[in-house]
Amino acid sequence: MIKLPVKFEERMKSILGEEFSEYKTSLEREPVKGFRINTEKVSPSEYDKLSIFGKEKIPYVENGFYLKYDKAGNHPFHHAGLIYIQEPAAMAPAECIDISPDWKILDMCAAPGGKSTQLKTKIGEDGVLVSNEIISSRCKILTGNIERLGLKNTVTTCMDTKKLIRYFPKTFDLIMCDAPCSGEGMFRKEEIAVSEWSEENVLMCAKRQEEILENAVELLKDGGYIIYATCTFSLEENEKLIDSFLDAHPQFTLVEVNDKVKEMTCDGIYFEGCKTENISLCRRFYPHKAPGEGQFMAVLKNTLPSSSEKAFSDRKKTKTEKVLTDFLDDTLISYDESSIKIYNGNPVFFSSDLYIPDGAAFCCGVTIGEIKKNYVQPHHQFFMAYGKDFVRKIELSEDSEEIRKYLHGEEIKADCKNGWAVVTVNGCAVGGAKVVNGNAKNHYPKGLRLKNI
Repeated sequence: MIKLPVKFEERMKSILGEEFSEYKTSLEREPVKGFRINTEKVSPSEYDKLSIFGKEKIPYVENGFYLKYDKAGNHPFHHAGLIYIQEPAAMAPAECIDISPDWKILDMCAAPGGKSTQLKTKIGEDGVLVSNEIISSRCKILTGNIERLGLKNTVTTCMDTKKLIRYFPKTFDLIMCDAPCSGEGMFRKEEIAVSEWSEENVLMCAKRQEEILENAVELLKDGGYIIYATCTFSLEENEKLIDSFLDAHPQFTLVEVNDKVKEMTCDGIYFEGCKTENISLCRRFYPHKAPGEGQFMAVLKNTLPSSSEKAFSDRKKTKTEKVLTDFLDDTLISYDESSIKIYNGNPVFFSSDLYIPDGAAFCCGVTIGEIKKNYVQPHHQFFMAYGKDFVRKIELSEDSEEIRKYLHGEEIKADCKNGWAVVTVNGCAVGGAKVVNGNAKNHYPKGLRLKNI
């Protein structure tokens, strides 16, 4: 049984009233798990034929399901980026508004990447996503998850949100501000959130969230949207923060969320002294009301007229080295040479017009590889994002011994010509291999390999 802090119980009773006992009982149930299918790699109809991880749909997420499979992270389909495991309530913020496929989107506090990858699959290759994470170790995890899903036209950055303004002033159509919080909504799932809770921490988080939200204003285009989200229940970090923000920024207004999210959530709470008459448009996701953990979300729209499209200065046209074009001609069926850029010294595929100065990004676009003296050493990102375009494919069954050997880092047999090949499962890239005389030398990254087969 979870022992809740006394002060927290008092605060939640004031929020929930008679519902508090129902909420407290819900914390004794098993946490609800979920996943999204990666529509960049598999369509909903194709997944219906597989349906091994769960068939019950999450009502407000078109490609979301409740997870009913143990150790799904070890399955070859997970390694191939067919699914992303994500807590159901955490999927709600990205479903609050309809998103245009050509938008430029920023996720300000993005690790481990659930909301980022969810947003990116909504804009496809026409839009661009910048995912920021201030902690370098978490930024690596974020980049790894984007890499596993094979997403293109993404940028990961590792910096304070205030520093982002230097590179991207008034740039984004949508900003996801999933702010670090006191984590009250995660009490059922994470014991450390309970032990670390205090009213002092709530107030400290609120101050930090206010600063992050202020930075978002400087990064957003006129006419754009900010989705503010937390996984906590405190008024200080949610409605009170939104009310204070709207009072300070009259050009912003609260807007309604999409109906499917609204149906699964409760109204925002009006408190004494609240100046925002429509504060109820904020949404609260409670574990005793819907399957999932705690979540708060609010959609803020900048009501100033949309400014004319900012002219982004692209870097000069990259002169493609012959060793690179020879490699790509031999490896891919086709590719867009105009989308090849050089970033931090390495060739990448990045077709967006968003200018990313060298050194500003942890990762920009899809890294093709490293150009050596007379050859190219391909990167894992290249296999994962462009696997469907490879000339040489080694298709393995998800339940075969060969895929287990490959994920363990072993050499496997290959029935294709010599050269770089992509290893696939269900037609989706898992990684790469160098084929020499019928043997495929394993190039699956060591840090991703299964420890046991």
